[in-house]
Amino acid sequence: MKVLVLNSGSSSLKYQLIETEGNETLAKGMLERIGLEMGKYSHEVPSRKIKRKVETPVKDHQQAVGMVIDILTDPELGVIKDIHEINAVGHRVVHGGSYYSGSVLITEDVMDVLQECSELAPLHNPANLVGIMAAQQILPDVPMVGVFDTAFHQTMPEHAYLYAIPYEYYEKYKVRRYGFHGTSHRYVSKRAAEILGKDPSEVNVITCHMGNGTSFAAVKGGESVDTSMGFTPLEGMIMGTRCGDLDPSIVYFLEEKEGLCCGDVDKVLNKKSGLLGVSGISSDMRDLEDAAAQGHHRSQVALDIFAYRAKKYIGSYAVALGRVDAIVFTAGVGENGPEMREEICKGLEVLGAKLDPVVNNFKGLEKIVSTDDSKVKLIVIPTNEELMIALDTEEVVLNSGK
Repeated sequence: MKVLVLNSGSSSLKYQLIETEGNETLAKGMLERIGLEMGKYSHEVPSRKIKRKVETPVKDHQQAVGMVIDILTDPELGVIKDIHEINAVGHRVVHGGSYYSGSVLITEDVMDVLQECSELAPLHNPANLVGIMAAQQILPDVPMVGVFDTAFHQTMPEHAYLYAIPYEYYEKYKVRRYGFHGTSHRYVSKRAAEILGKDPSEVNVITCHMGNGTSFAAVKGGESVDTSMGFTPLEGMIMGTRCGDLDPSIVYFLEEKEGLCCGDVDKVLNKKSGLLGVSGISSDMRDLEDAAAQGHHRSQVALDIFAYRAKKYIGSYAVALGRVDAIVFTAGVGENGPEMREEICKGLEVLGAKLDPVVNNFKGLEKIVSTDDSKVKLIVIPTNEELMIALDTEEVVLNSGK
C-alpha cells in the first residue's frame, strides 16, 4: 500500500510517501513558511538520489498539499504516475486526549473530537486539523487516518497519569498526564524487542527520545506505564528551550518579581528556558559541547543538568518496571550524541547497564552499545515515526474495508 504521511504544523508541512510493502520511503520533503511572503520547499527521492530545494510563495496548507501531489506525480521528480496510486493518507496528530488509545479512521465525529482537544494542544492540534482538511479537499476519495502522539500512553495506570490536585479538575477539564512522542516511543520499543529476539509482550524497555523536545517512557510488555511529559510537553526532562520539571510556585514568584502575566511566564518556560536558558548561548547541544570544551561554564552546567535528570528518570523507571531488559536512545541527540549517551550511562552500572565507550563512538546508526556482559542492553535506534504512521494507516484502512 502506498501511504502519504503528512505532518502539518502552523506554517509547515512535512511529507513522506511510503510503500508499506518493504517499508520503503519513495519520496519525502517539507514545505516551510506557509502563508508568508516567501516559502521554502525541499523534496527528495532517496532511491534516485534526487534532491531539490526551491523558494516559492505558498499561500496556505491547501496549496501546500496540492504542491506535494504535483511533485509526487511530476515526470522528472515524482515517484507515481497518477494521484490514484495514493491508497491512504496518514496524519500525525499531536493530541487525542483520553478518547483514542490507537489510530483511527478520520470521520466527522473524529474531527469534532480533535477540535475539542485543541484547547489541550493549542499550538499543534489546530494546525493538524488544517492539514487534514486541506488533504480532504485535494484527495476527497482517499481514506485518511489520524495517528496520535498521545495514544501510546493511554495505557498508563491512574496512579501514573493523575496529578495530586482536586479530583474535580480531572473530571471537569481532564487535567492529567497525557505524554507525547508516543509514536516514536512505540516504534523504538517494538524495534528493541525485535533486536532482542523477543515478542514486545516479553520485554521491559526504557525509551529515551532526546531531541529539541525530550521525553522518556517506561514500556512494560509493549505498553507505556509512565512517561516524563505531562498535561503539556513542558513537563519532564530539560529540553532545548523548555524548562522541564519545575516547582509551580516559581511561576507566581516570577510574575510578582518581573511584573509578568501568566502568558509571559509561559513563553519564558517554553521558549527561553532549558538548555538555552541555562547556557545563555544556544538550545543546540552541539553548540554547548563546543562551548564547554572551550571552558564556557554555563554550557557545561546545562549539559550536566540534562545528564543528571536523565539518570533520575531512568532510575525511577527501572523501579517502576521492576525489571529492565533494554534502555534505548533515539531522536536527534539520542542517535547522534555519543558524548551525551556516555555521560548518561555513567552510574547506570548499578542497574546492570554497562556502556562500551569504543562501540558507542558513532552517530546515526542502529547498534547495541553495551558491553557483552551487560545485564541491561543499551541500544541506539534511529526513530521512524513516519513508518509507524504508515503502518498504522494501512492496518486501520484494511480493517475498515475502505
